[in-house]
Amino acid sequence: MIASRLKAARALLDPRDLPAYTLIGAWCVVMVAVPILRWTVGEALFPLDISAGVIAQVAAALIALRRLWTTRALVVMTVVVVCGAWAIEYMGHTTGFPFGAYSYTDRLQPQIGGVPLFVPLAWLMMMPSSWAVAHLLTGDRRGWRGRIAFVGWSALAFTAWDLFLDPQMVSWDLWRWDDPSGFTYFGIPWSNYAGWLLAALLLTTAASAVAPTRRLPLLPLLTIYAVTWFLETFGLILFWGQPGAGIVGGVVMGTLLVAALIRLPSVGTHNDASAGVLP
Repeated sequence: MIASRLKAARALLDPRDLPAYTLIGAWCVVMVAVPILRWTVGEALFPLDISAGVIAQVAAALIALRRLWTTRALVVMTVVVVCGAWAIEYMGHTTGFPFGAYSYTDRLQPQIGGVPLFVPLAWLMMMPSSWAVAHLLTGDRRGWRGRIAFVGWSALAFTAWDLFLDPQMVSWDLWRWDDPSGFTYFGIPWSNYAGWLLAALLLTTAASAVAPTRRLPLLPLLTIYAVTWFLETFGLILFWGQPGAGIVGGVVMGTLLVAALIRLPSVGTHNDASAGVLP
């Protein structure tokens, strides 16, 4: 069983995805350099290194999508996600809805309306990978039930990432919560995760209206999701002094990843042999 699944998964490898894997490799190098530079150089290069990692991951996701999407679909989706994420973050830090009361520090530049440009790009870098996970978990479902299931699983897969992200970013003083007292998730208000779910639902719905979000190069996007899980889990546990968030995020995000990978050979070989594509 395992051997047959591995063989089927290998059949999905497509040499046309090599540029995406090259950028994924570059992103991994940048992310591994983050703790090394902090230990050797100090804080001077830290914001630049983090921004470089986001840009490399965004580029990898977009290059992967470009093989299957038209340029127009890719550009429109990018504009919808980035502008939509910026608007949600701007409303969030100015009104407290939907995440709770928080504010950004000035460590990440440039900023527009008090929102670092790094932030909406971070939404863009992980949304396609979340769509790949949701695509596999929902399978080839058609009609409104399939669309609802896809949007829902996308939001869950995306929000699972924030179980790592928010405790880590707050500890790095990139943003601050106004009143994190009471029962929280490692200092993060639970309202934040309700906000992430809502925002991811809205952005995925909007993106699905302008781009073929279920026509995906599954292996490159799942690789991004898997590498993110690995770096965050073991980074928080071993290097960043946040084992609790590392374990919880690792279990939740890892469960979604494994569930998706189990379905990869069967879904990927259905209908189109080209990198697990469904129309």
